[in-house]
Amino acid sequence: MDAAYVFRVAFRIEPCDAAIDPDRFETTMEFPAHAPGDDGWLFFRDRLWRGEVGDESSFREVAADRLGIADSERIEVVAVEFRELRVDEAYREALRAAILADLSRFNAADVDEVVHKYLGSSIHVRDP
Repeated sequence: MDAAYVFRVAFRIEPCDAAIDPDRFETTMEFPAHAPGDDGWLFFRDRLWRGEVGDESSFREVAADRLGIADSERIEVVAVEFRELRVDEAYREALRAAILADLSRFNAADVDEVVHKYLGSSIHVRDP
C-alpha cells in the first residue's frame, strides 16, 4: 500500500544581510499517510474538511515542523493548501474498509459521505 498527503506550501524568507526578490516561495510538500487502522491514520478527519485544511494557522506550524524550519526565525510558512490524498488502489480499499468498520466515528451514513466530507474530491488513485 502506498499513500501520501500532498500540500502546496508558501514560505517567506527574511535574510539577515541581503535583499531577495521574491521573498516568498511556493513548493509542493508531501508526506506519507499512515496505513488505515494504524496510529495517525485519522489525519484526514482531524485536519481536513471538504478538501481544505481545517485550521490553516495551526497547520502552518505542522508544515514548518515537517519541513524542518519550525525553529527558524528567518523562514516562515505563510500559507498551506491541501491538494490531494494520493493513493494506490490497495490503500484506497483499506481506507474504505477501515472507515466502514467504524462508521459511527465519522457521523456519516456511508463511506462515500465520509470521503466527501473530509477529502472532497481530492483523493486520487494512482496506478503503480
